[in-house]
Amino acid sequence: MQIEVSNLEKSYQNKKLITPVLRGVDFSIEAGEFVSIVGPSGSGKTTLLYVLGGLEDYQKGSVKMFNKELSTYTENEKSLLRSRSVGFVFQSYNLIPNLNVLDNVMLASVIGKQKTKAEIMALLKRVDMAEFADRYPSQLSGGQQQRVAIARSLVNDPDIIFADEPTGNLDEKTSHQILTLFKSLHLDLATTIIMVTHNEALTRYGTRLLSMRDGKVIKDEKLD
Repeated sequence: MQIEVSNLEKSYQNKKLITPVLRGVDFSIEAGEFVSIVGPSGSGKTTLLYVLGGLEDYQKGSVKMFNKELSTYTENEKSLLRSRSVGFVFQSYNLIPNLNVLDNVMLASVIGKQKTKAEIMALLKRVDMAEFADRYPSQLSGGQQQRVAIARSLVNDPDIIFADEPTGNLDEKTSHQILTLFKSLHLDLATTIIMVTHNEALTRYGTRLLSMRDGKVIKDEKLD
């Protein structure tokens, strides 16, 4: 198993107010799965994704990543995990505005596994953005910016890609184009993809669906 979650609990505390967000979550994910996590606002799906990606801590339960308890990772080990084994794609793209497409992806390579310009261009070609390598984010559509963000997430040859509402800022047509790209990466590279989405129509691109409500997984089903 790449990820094993057992009785996971997490709360946020603001002064004296404690708000439970995850309430005893249990599941495991095997290598090569494409898992969609859905649920209403406040169900805990994004918090769960951030915990799995090592971006947020948890109070109780167990999260094993690559057979090691995530809570025992040092901050340096978490940084190495994020720079070498996992990739992230966010709703807001998070591209650096004063860097062109090529340099935005090259920067991720400097931080993690270093790649040549030719290798970066090959990644951009995979996401159909090679011809825009010298463009700046402001010169791109939302869908094009997200393609660049996906290329950036692939720089370190990740075992897992965590995607948080990757189509949240996109129209329906572009959303399906982005999910088609994710599906091809999943099939061609055998990359595990864990995606949070509010759009249940997009879950058909995956192999598995986790439905959440009130901080719990209420349904776990395989998809054809």
